[in-house]
Amino acid sequence: MDVIIVENEEQLETAFQIRKKVFVEEQHVPVEEEIDALEQDCTHFLLYDDEGKPSGAGRFRMVDGYGKVERICILPSVRGKGAGRELMLAIEHYAAEQGVQKCKLNAQTHAIPFYEKLGYRVVSGEFLDAGIPHKAMEKTIK
Repeated sequence: MDVIIVENEEQLETAFQIRKKVFVEEQHVPVEEEIDALEQDCTHFLLYDDEGKPSGAGRFRMVDGYGKVERICILPSVRGKGAGRELMLAIEHYAAEQGVQKCKLNAQTHAIPFYEKLGYRVVSGEFLDAGIPHKAMEKTIK
């Protein structure tokens, strides 16, 4: 698996297509909530599977001095194969290169164990985002 930083419109559109498939089609998030006004403020990431097919996406942005990890999604064909971990490690590596000391994210509650294995800890109660239960999590980046 390989993770790249999106560098052009074609790659960005590929990331959006993956996000639409996972969040809009699978989870029924309205497309206008999924693709938002913050896109241009983010660094976008694409994950390619071992066959070179785009299979995951995520984005990162700076908010009030910390790194915000958002829109992490993996296509069903590579779930459970370490793809999410690879994507998260690449984003955290990028964050560390930017001098970030803390990353935060809003995790869907079913994904909390995944993020806990990566060292994130829950820092909020449950809340709804796009009608889906979430909890805020954070991690100190070394």
